[in-house]
Amino acid sequence: MEATQAPHAVGQLTQWAAAAADDPATGGGYFDAYSTVGLLAVVGVLFVAVAFTANRLMRPVAPTPEKLLSYECGVDPVGEGWAQTQIRYYVYAFLYVIFAVDAIYLFPWATVFAAPGYGAGTLVEMFIFIGFLAVGLLYAWKKGVLEWT
Repeated sequence: MEATQAPHAVGQLTQWAAAAADDPATGGGYFDAYSTVGLLAVVGVLFVAVAFTANRLMRPVAPTPEKLLSYECGVDPVGEGWAQTQIRYYVYAFLYVIFAVDAIYLFPWATVFAAPGYGAGTLVEMFIFIGFLAVGLLYAWKKGVLEWT
């Protein structure tokens, strides 16, 4: 190919690529982005499958009765491995999450409250929000959920 023909060929290639991107029938279009994501997902799943398969094929297999026991920090297990957990732990965790979310909303509110023109509206909104949380805390207190007995 001569030097004078190279820019013409590059121009034709550029025009063809632009036409292919605009026309789904010629290979470009809407689903190309999804095919890229799908291909990446397939590669990821294959990578994990190959890793697990290689692990299963290369690991040493020497089961003994001692290896089949439950292990807890070097202490021999005593009794059954199942224990019932009381609901109060979950309730405390739930209350913690509620008030952690409250803290997440308080910090941005403080920055918006300091901006000019937002003072009264954001103050009312935050008192309504804190009021809902206070009603929830009062309900939990009245139900005796916060008692640790």
